[in-house]
Amino acid sequence: MEKNGKILIIDDNEDVLFALNLLLEPVFEKIKVTTQPDRIRHFMETFRPDVILLDMNFCRDAISGQEGFEYLGQILTLDPQAVVVFMTAYADTEKAVRAIKAGATDFISKPWEKEKLLATLSSALKLSQSKKEIGRLQEQVSALKEGDELPELIGQSPEMVRLKETIFQLADTHANILILGENGTGKDVVARLVKHCSPRRHEALITIDLGSIPEQLFESELFGYEKGAFTDARTAKPGRMEMASGGTLFLDEIGNLSLPMQAKLLTALEKRCITRLGAVESRDIDIRLICATNANLTALAAEASFRQDLLYRINTIELHIPPLRERGDDIILLAEHFLKGYNRKYKKNITGLSREARNKLLRYAWPGNVRELQHVLERAAILSPNQVLRPEDLALPSDRKETPAETDIEELNLERLERRAIEKALRLAGGNLTLAAEMLGITRFALYRKMSRLNL
Repeated sequence: MEKNGKILIIDDNEDVLFALNLLLEPVFEKIKVTTQPDRIRHFMETFRPDVILLDMNFCRDAISGQEGFEYLGQILTLDPQAVVVFMTAYADTEKAVRAIKAGATDFISKPWEKEKLLATLSSALKLSQSKKEIGRLQEQVSALKEGDELPELIGQSPEMVRLKETIFQLADTHANILILGENGTGKDVVARLVKHCSPRRHEALITIDLGSIPEQLFESELFGYEKGAFTDARTAKPGRMEMASGGTLFLDEIGNLSLPMQAKLLTALEKRCITRLGAVESRDIDIRLICATNANLTALAAEASFRQDLLYRINTIELHIPPLRERGDDIILLAEHFLKGYNRKYKKNITGLSREARNKLLRYAWPGNVRELQHVLERAAILSPNQVLRPEDLALPSDRKETPAETDIEELNLERLERRAIEKALRLAGGNLTLAAEMLGITRFALYRKMSRLNL
């Protein structure tokens, strides 16, 4: 029998754990056992079991099984798709029914019958693998459907009019596009509009947010892998470049890409083919590439932090999105657009903004750009009792009046301390992200991630 899958066994009886480990060793590829159910989170995050075999009774009592139900709840909170099999020496029909209703996959009595135990765990493993495969398929279908609706690029400022005119001029081209703009300006919306105005409008738009993918997973995400390419590669999976073939690949926050990964991406773009991890033969691809970043790639290239040849490859056409603070009355147009959406979402009847509220929006600098404006309007739509929004309905950082005591407390806020440290490092480094990262004692990739999270 071929070993397959990972199982975590949780029981306070070490003899039981020893016996199960011995029995299941020929069946499961990896086995972890513990007498400490309070370490469930640790094992789920580090071991990522396919199946969890959980005893129902621990130190509180030996009969009720209540502890087991509590730990089951913790597991399903961490992973709603987790496959958990209960076991207990005090089994009855009522407990079994309650266990299934609570989210357990199956129920095993102690002492167990060997064949029945193996059959139950084999079925649980197949269920776990099916759930994961369905999840992968749903992710692929979702990616293929991305951007089906025509995105709306709202704005009448001269900068936005020029941007839309440029996008429409690109309608008949397959040129690679580089979208530049601060965090929150709507680079993803521009990417989807470019795709909709292109000859590939009816093909897939596949997106990778390079700021959210750990570097060690980037290659498998981009190029895919064959079954057996690494420990958890139980089935083959196409990469995003392969899925995008014939359509458009959108690489968001490309400035986060490390130099080794830049080299691999450049090779794929130049050869127009990819090789899945664990494969021998290459696969041809035909993609239109759109990239986006809030970084100054020219400056990074000058510092040798970004490959000059890759920059030439991705920026056939550059599109610059202006920050919201430079767009004038577009702020009001966007605010009214968001309000209409939130009226529908929250069943409200907000008819608009008062003059004072409009002026307040126009005076604010919007460091978080359109994304920040959207959040402010959503909060106002949820909390305001007014049909016409007033200035006090629009919660902006400049509204807060701090008392001395509050100031002391604010000084202890880790997020604010982190924000101030990053802002100071950026000022001292003159905007040089590599130098700022060195000052902070972190990698440039980590700095990008923190800036994105803090909307800097």
